[in-house]
Amino acid sequence: MSLAAEERMNISMGKMVAVQTKQGKAFPVLTGLVIALITSIIFSLAMGRYGIPLRDLFSLLLAKVFPFCSTDVDAVSSAVLFRVRMPRILAATLVGAALASSGASYQGIFKNPMVSPDLLGASAGASFGVALGIMLGFNVILIQFIAFGFGLLAVLTTCAVSARIGRNQDSILIMTLSGILVGSIFMSFVTLIKYVADHYSKMPAITFWLMGSLSAVNVRDLWFMLVPMVLGLTPLLLLRWKLNVLALGDEEAKALGVNTGRIRFVIIICATLMTAAAVSISGIIGWVGLVVPHLTRMLVGPNYRVLLPASALIGGAYLLLMDDLARLACATELPLGVLTALIGAPFFIFLLMRTKKGWA
Repeated sequence: MSLAAEERMNISMGKMVAVQTKQGKAFPVLTGLVIALITSIIFSLAMGRYGIPLRDLFSLLLAKVFPFCSTDVDAVSSAVLFRVRMPRILAATLVGAALASSGASYQGIFKNPMVSPDLLGASAGASFGVALGIMLGFNVILIQFIAFGFGLLAVLTTCAVSARIGRNQDSILIMTLSGILVGSIFMSFVTLIKYVADHYSKMPAITFWLMGSLSAVNVRDLWFMLVPMVLGLTPLLLLRWKLNVLALGDEEAKALGVNTGRIRFVIIICATLMTAAAVSISGIIGWVGLVVPHLTRMLVGPNYRVLLPASALIGGAYLLLMDDLARLACATELPLGVLTALIGAPFFIFLLMRTKKGWA
């Protein structure tokens, strides 16, 4: 390792040691975030057009977990809770956690605070898959699989283009530009599908989905989201300490024995897996993967051992709050993607104004 590289690594390691005092307070923060998320889920289950008192809510939950416990709550409340409200609330939590943890992972491997989960074209590819499935009249399950497949196809195309033209150049910059180009191509296909689709039935459905919503989520969608969530988030949590090493730079990370190319590839695949699955059931929901990691970094610091799980917890609570606002603010439900943009963009400007120069 060169002298300059050794000096850079020593400086970077010094910065990481300097934040240990802040990290010492992180585990109580994580405990508080878990409690806050559980509390948010409970109150979200009780709130809605058809309100369920907390006493009846706990009675129904106990009867569901322990069948020998009887309840005198009416059947309507039970149907609203378990068939309508609970799948939607759990889906909002999973989607928010997936987008936020993916955004934090992307920002770590690309060392760029402006990176979001759709950087490599996953959201655009999934959007094309949904638009194509709606136009062809496929059922919901098939549409979700198509969206998931095209999301992964977009990322693989980005990686292939980047590998082909990025030799002996800044691979991160080339991959970022490739993702923007591939995403633009897929969104152009979405626009083309909207133009040729039936304007009275298909195009309104495509437009509504692109605005983002969880109103049609059911138990089957939860299982479809849960499997990719576990497969994607588990490796990220196991490898999160290596994200700290990647933040030192490729040369320093290789000197410490880390295979940067392999780790970066695994993280990209895992993050994209969760993003594509989230987009396939919720539509385009922006700003979660960009704003939440910044907010989390302000709370717990840049150490990914804590930052990644904290981002997932805050992301789940944040999107759950946005979904509650979307379904309760007006008589007509607001599009979730539009609402997150209206709130996320000004909040991100506020974070940029409050944050010092530098981010990690």
